[in-house]
Amino acid sequence: MKIVKGHWQLIALTVAVFVFWQTPVMLPLKILIVFLHELGHATATWLTGGSVASISVSPQQGGVTMTRGGNMFAILSAGYLGSLLFGVGLFMAALRSRADKRVMAALGVLMLVITGLFIRDLFGIAFGVAMGVAMLASARFLSARVNDLALRVIGLTSMIYVPFDIFDDTIRRSGESSDAYAMAYNFGGPVMAWGALWLAAALAVIWYSLRRLGRNSNI
Repeated sequence: MKIVKGHWQLIALTVAVFVFWQTPVMLPLKILIVFLHELGHATATWLTGGSVASISVSPQQGGVTMTRGGNMFAILSAGYLGSLLFGVGLFMAALRSRADKRVMAALGVLMLVITGLFIRDLFGIAFGVAMGVAMLASARFLSARVNDLALRVIGLTSMIYVPFDIFDDTIRRSGESSDAYAMAYNFGGPVMAWGALWLAAALAVIWYSLRRLGRNSNI
């Protein structure tokens, strides 16, 4: 009972995400997680000495990052796991700090910079600009409490979406093109094995993050 009382908002948000998962209201959040997925690929590329030619996202929740150089193992792994870490980071920033407006503004600026420098498709540009402007407007005009809630929703959605996406892309549809398919092609091993490893890593990160919540995670 104490757990429910101390974390009822997190529980309610989780239930809401699952209830509305297949509805249009979740589509912007899903595409944002795809954006973070592609940003994970891009970040790994930069950190391992490569360069990013372009990033694209689609209304069908697909995305592609075109890279040159860098460590392919890190780049392929950083899509799912990178977007998970972005989500955990946003969730913990909302939970552990009072810098919600600054975090939201920084995320909005990041969206606009990445969109301006690397996104070339029309939908991706429109989405990136709209989302970036919305985040900046939220940071400027809405309360810290609203920004805190928005960051929790983004972070939590990413934490929920990533394991589901890994399972769907690499285990349920193991014969289709995916990061795990590319990993198997480049480094050997079954597609499902790479998916299972990433899924285990994602669940471990989520479990560790939930353990860090403390006794009370409510706003």
